[in-house]
Amino acid sequence: MIFFLQFFPLFVRFLPMANRSGALPLLMLIFLTWRGGMPCCAITVDPPEDLAVLDSGRLGRLEIVWRLPSSLMNMTKCQLQYQLEYFNAYKNKWEVLRTLSTTYSAQFDLSKDVQVKVFTILNGECTNNKMIKSKDYSELVVKPPNTGIWDTEATDFTCMYHNMENLECIWTSSQRTPASAQQNLFFWHRLLEQAVECPSYIFSGGVRKGCNFTGKPLPEFSDIYFCVNGSSSKGPLKPAYFSLQIQNHVKTAAPDKLNLQTRPDRHLEISWENPAGKFSVDCLEWEVRHHHVGADGTISSKQIHARNPSLTLTFNNSSEINCFKVRSRLNSYCVDKSIWSDWSPETCHPEMKNIEPTVEPEMTLVSVYLYIAVAIVAILMVSLCVWAAINMRKSKPGKKVDSLLPKLIPKTLTLGVSKICSSKKITTDVMV
Repeated sequence: MIFFLQFFPLFVRFLPMANRSGALPLLMLIFLTWRGGMPCCAITVDPPEDLAVLDSGRLGRLEIVWRLPSSLMNMTKCQLQYQLEYFNAYKNKWEVLRTLSTTYSAQFDLSKDVQVKVFTILNGECTNNKMIKSKDYSELVVKPPNTGIWDTEATDFTCMYHNMENLECIWTSSQRTPASAQQNLFFWHRLLEQAVECPSYIFSGGVRKGCNFTGKPLPEFSDIYFCVNGSSSKGPLKPAYFSLQIQNHVKTAAPDKLNLQTRPDRHLEISWENPAGKFSVDCLEWEVRHHHVGADGTISSKQIHARNPSLTLTFNNSSEINCFKVRSRLNSYCVDKSIWSDWSPETCHPEMKNIEPTVEPEMTLVSVYLYIAVAIVAILMVSLCVWAAINMRKSKPGKKVDSLLPKLIPKTLTLGVSKICSSKKITTDVMV
C-alpha cells in the first residue's frame, strides 16, 4: 500500500491530459479493491481462558464455562463468538457448535473422560469483516473419579415400557459384587432439578435387581439418565451410567379377539382388536404367524407382515387346517425402535377341539425310595426262603422250614416270611 501511494502521483503526472479524467476513477477503484483485499495481519486471536466444568448433581449434566481472552477485552467494533467441541460418549462422537455465550450445558458419561475444547472466533470491522478463528484452543480433560471396588459396576441395563403405561428397568450385578452389597438407582431428566432415587425397587432373592416406575411418569421423547451405584461392607461399588428415551422401549399388549371368517369365494378373513393403550393406531404394525396343514398332511409355516389389523387369504380345500396368531409393536414412523408383544392365543379354521392331555401321576422322590425299599425286602425274603430250603435238603429232609426262620430273621418278620415260604411250593432239587 505504501508503494502504491508513493508512485500514484507520478503515474497520474505522466498520463495524457485527455485521459486523466477517465483514468482517475478506474485507478481509485483499483486502489480501494486492493486495500479491501489486503489480509488483516495485525490482530492475533487468542483462545478463551479459565475453561472449567461444573457438576450440579444431575448425573453428568455439566455446565461448561470459560472467559473472554484478556487480550480482546478492549477490542471494539468486533463480534466475538466461540466454537465449542466436546466428546459425546453416549453417541461416541465429537459434537461441534458455535455460540455467543461463555457457558454451555451438555451431558457426559461420568464413567469416562470428559473432553472439551473451545476456540475464539473474531469477526467485524476490526478484521475487515473476515472471520478469524484462533489457531490455538483451550482444552480440558477430566478423568473419572477413581472410586469404588474395581469391576463391580452394573451391566445389561434394560428398560421395558409396558403398553406405554408402566416402565420397568432391570440390571445385572457384576460377579465381583460383594454379597453384602446394596445397589441403588438414581435418574434425572430435564424436568427435574436434581437426581431422584428409584420409587419402588424390584427384588430377586432379596437383592435389588431393578426399578418399577409405576405412579412416577417419565417424559417421552426426552433423554433420561440413570446411575446404578451401591455400597458394601468392603467399600462403595463402581457407578454405571446409562441413557435412553422410554418411547423406544415400548412393549405393547398382545392383540385380542382374533376372528376368522370364510367367504363364498374361498377367502379367509382374519381380523383382530388392537391392544389398549395411549398410542395411536397409526403407530402399530403386526406380524401374523400362519400354520397350514394341507389335505395331504403337508405342514407349512410362514410369517406375514401387516399394516392393518386384518388380513385376507385364499384357501383351496375345506379339509385344510389354517391356524393363526398375531403380535404387534410400534412402527418406525413413531419411534426409533420397539419391542414385539407376546403372541395372541392361536385360532384355527376349522375350529379344532382342545384335547386335554392325560396327566400321569407324578413320580416323587419319596415314592421312588419306597418302591426301592419294597423291592429289596421282597428280594431278601425270596432269597431267605431259597436258602432255607437248600439247608433243609442238606441236613434233615423232614425238618420244617418254619423251625429255621427264628434264627435267620427277626421275630417281626418271621410270620410274613413263613407265610410267603409256605404259600409257595419249594422245589428241593435246587442245584448249588
